[in-house]
Amino acid sequence: MDELRNIGIFAHVDAGKTTLSEQMLLKAGSIRTLGSVDRGTAHTDSLEIERRRGISVKASCVRLNWKGVRLNLIDTPGHTDFSAEIEESMWALDGAVLVICGVEGVQPQTELLFDTFARNKMPVILFLNKMDRPGADAGNVLRQIHKRLSRHAAMVSDAEGMLEAVADLDEDVMMRYMDGEEIKPEEIRERFRRLALEGKVFPVLKGSALLGEGTEEVLDCAASFLPAPSAHGENLSGVVFASEQDKILGRGLWVRLYGGHLCARQSMDLPGRLDPVTGEHAVVAQKISQIRDVNGKDVGELLPGEIGIVYGLGHLPVGHVFGKEEDLPRYIHPGSFRTPLLMVKAEPEQPDQMEALRKAAMELSEEDPLLQAEYFRTLGELRFHVMGMIQQEILEDMLKTRYHLNVHFSKPAVMYRETIEHETIGFAAYTMPKPCWAVMKFEIRPGRRGSGIRYHSEVPSRLIADGYQHQIEQALPLALKQGRLGWPVTDLEIVLVDGNHHQFHTHPLDFIVATPWAIQDGLQRGGSVLLEPILEIRLLLPPDCVGRVMSDVAGMRGTVTDTQADDERVTLIALVPLSESMDYATTLASLTSGRGGMSVRLHGYEPCPKELGKTCPRRGVDPLDTSRYILAARSALEGGIFDLD
Repeated sequence: MDELRNIGIFAHVDAGKTTLSEQMLLKAGSIRTLGSVDRGTAHTDSLEIERRRGISVKASCVRLNWKGVRLNLIDTPGHTDFSAEIEESMWALDGAVLVICGVEGVQPQTELLFDTFARNKMPVILFLNKMDRPGADAGNVLRQIHKRLSRHAAMVSDAEGMLEAVADLDEDVMMRYMDGEEIKPEEIRERFRRLALEGKVFPVLKGSALLGEGTEEVLDCAASFLPAPSAHGENLSGVVFASEQDKILGRGLWVRLYGGHLCARQSMDLPGRLDPVTGEHAVVAQKISQIRDVNGKDVGELLPGEIGIVYGLGHLPVGHVFGKEEDLPRYIHPGSFRTPLLMVKAEPEQPDQMEALRKAAMELSEEDPLLQAEYFRTLGELRFHVMGMIQQEILEDMLKTRYHLNVHFSKPAVMYRETIEHETIGFAAYTMPKPCWAVMKFEIRPGRRGSGIRYHSEVPSRLIADGYQHQIEQALPLALKQGRLGWPVTDLEIVLVDGNHHQFHTHPLDFIVATPWAIQDGLQRGGSVLLEPILEIRLLLPPDCVGRVMSDVAGMRGTVTDTQADDERVTLIALVPLSESMDYATTLASLTSGRGGMSVRLHGYEPCPKELGKTCPRRGVDPLDTSRYILAARSALEGGIFDLD
């Protein structure tokens, strides 16, 4: 494994990462001609949609050889609409190359990516691209890196800069430096390299991917400053980080293996449908039909540290973990990087194609869990959660080209959340019609903003048996899926304080039925607070436009939190509700004649006046309409954990 590197290329959109990937493949001799994103010939953009639109939609993996080292290179999308692909790629990697535009410098997406790497202790090389462009300034970008990313970054060509970074972390080097001892450049570089492999210092390179300048240095650094896969024992450990469709073999799973091994024709016991009584997944035996390497060659086996495509286990979703999640070096849960804030309704052009659309939507949701395609039978609606308009356009295109479905989408709507206004009690006594018995009482309190849902029980097992308490905890996500305003409920502390089961009358599923009833009772008593998503917007502006933009921010119910100015432009940071700013990028481009720019990320959720927000129609039967709800729940439970939609 010492001769293998699994690395990813990441960047803010349009920083040039796919062009860098192409140059790396060319320099390593893996391709003969340089592909182009704009012409739709990039080798890492394999989908027809990517080639036609000139945008990376899915992460893609290619292999190259450089000076005796095998590099599995994953090129990720740059646009934040495809953040799920970026997150999932990180599961497979041991190191990363982060491309930064030498003109635009450190942008918000750059910061978000670097923060994610730092939290997961992933080694990173920084490449300053587009140094051939007017306005490119490596010194200025390096100062931004020190201020916004890490002070432990240094140009690989600068021995003094590397010495300072090492001395700040290595006491021995610091003492020798303070004593005036001369430290040889070879020793400095070697100590810097060791710290880089631990993700403590960050090598910086510069060049131009378009011209091929600096590409060989990136390859050299990837082999020297990024780590080889480490051994994780003989127990099976790995993760599904992507999927693809093969016309003959069906759905293939891209797997990064950390420990153990997978073989063709190997039979595996995998989780099937969730059992509502035990809370465990049924076991399904499946056999691996074929394993291919990154280049698509049939290899028959996948070893620790390797990436490959596994066929025959097609029902497994992206994100499935082989072995235990805690055994993985990192697992970034979907939505940690960025979560969808918009919802669109999808309708087939032909009404009789709704079932085909529903099946296609479920398949796409397996590939991208954040899409969260939902079909509501009671409303006759299919909805997708999307990051933005670019993803919606790609989704529409994919449904047409891959599934031959012409689909109309509604205008994107903001997805709100809700919480309660004051502390309250939620109660349910499900004792009729017999046989049934489930009594429970919750204390429900508002939590701090951004805290999510916190739950624990204070009820002893003699009152509610442990198995039933497990079912209560299991049913909470369903119970909180929609509150009294129809939106997902968050920022609550829920405590089970009382209740009881009956020795003879309690049916195994009664507490699953009663939990949404008790929770909705509490939400109604506690009063509803509508929460809207607030964006942090970073605006890069010509000085003459600052006053107008600040006025626009105020008109959007926003506040300016910071301004930074240099000789040529002003950086303005503001917090603005998403509902007010969805079309502002177009306004800004017109206002600044194309000289301004903006990028956004979620700041959090804050209370919103109900008259300015929107409620969401309830899906299914309201648990507080108890007679209808009990009848519907009992019927739905015949198929497992129920969802009345």
